[in-house]
Amino acid sequence: MSELNSMEVDTTETIQDIAIKLVKEQLSNESCLASVPTERTIFVLGSKGVGKSTLINRFLDRDDVPRPTLALEYSFGRRTATGQGAQKNICNVWELGSLANSSQLIEMPIRSHGLDTFSSLIMLDLSQPDRLWTDLESVLNGLKRAISKNASQKQIEDMKAQTVQRIGKDHPDRATLELFPFPIVIVGGRYDVYQNLDSEIRKHVCRCLRSIAHTLGAALVFYSSKNSSLAKLTRDTMNHLGFGSPSNPFRTPSFDHGGPLVVPFGADSWERIGVTPSNSERIGLSFSTQIPQITMANGILPDDPAKDAGFREPTIDAQRSQKDDELMYVLKDTEIRMKFEVVQ
Repeated sequence: MSELNSMEVDTTETIQDIAIKLVKEQLSNESCLASVPTERTIFVLGSKGVGKSTLINRFLDRDDVPRPTLALEYSFGRRTATGQGAQKNICNVWELGSLANSSQLIEMPIRSHGLDTFSSLIMLDLSQPDRLWTDLESVLNGLKRAISKNASQKQIEDMKAQTVQRIGKDHPDRATLELFPFPIVIVGGRYDVYQNLDSEIRKHVCRCLRSIAHTLGAALVFYSSKNSSLAKLTRDTMNHLGFGSPSNPFRTPSFDHGGPLVVPFGADSWERIGVTPSNSERIGLSFSTQIPQITMANGILPDDPAKDAGFREPTIDAQRSQKDDELMYVLKDTEIRMKFEVVQ
């Protein structure tokens, strides 16, 4: 009681004063929260030359002329939501240029940002069905290795539980699926060229992509930069992954192989696809039997960017030129010494 008696109580403070004080404290707390940005990460990888950079530029509202992505490139987008106490949202965007010799590069985005707010957009070239599974298999194997090296088994299982929520806990095929621990959207690029391929080939491609997307718990959309509706759909999909808005970019699902596919998370089933329950290995084997695949060539390095006018950096180029001259001097000096020693 002595402690209570010693406390100073402001008896002049009315209920209205107290309410105003509480509101101010709440707004202050919301302001503090708003100053801390929330981050999500999208990793874009897949077939070479399919239009990944163009898609990223449209997503980030950039007018840059796309250049070939040599290795791994990073960019980001920022958005501030409207409303009182709104937070600043940041979307980290990583792009992998080539799948050849890329195992270490694929680890970087996961190692940098973790899995909690991570998602991947796998972009495949529909116009080259004889490379489709080769590219997709390379991506999936690379992501699986990166996950196993940079996440604990408990974290992977916790994330897979969120994938179950995304596709639906009561999905009839749930027990047969090989779910990934983060959202994946498979994008079939260059649809404008693909739609002119033979109908039987398109049927095999659609069945393969629907099957693998289903077993991974992924979404599937077809895309062409020359088709405004497909371009908007894919951009909305990236906004959904990067900022959470729109909450449902897949407004009108489409499962007909005669047109562009739009398959939301958890919307497909083995019965609807028309195949028996399968796994990724059998899906790839079946597709490769129907459409033989070109093996990915390892060890092929891209052209030297120092000789590309699109990658000029005056300071670095000058230093490199100096080092090249020094190297040539050393090589010539060594050659002269070796000739002199042979004469001796």
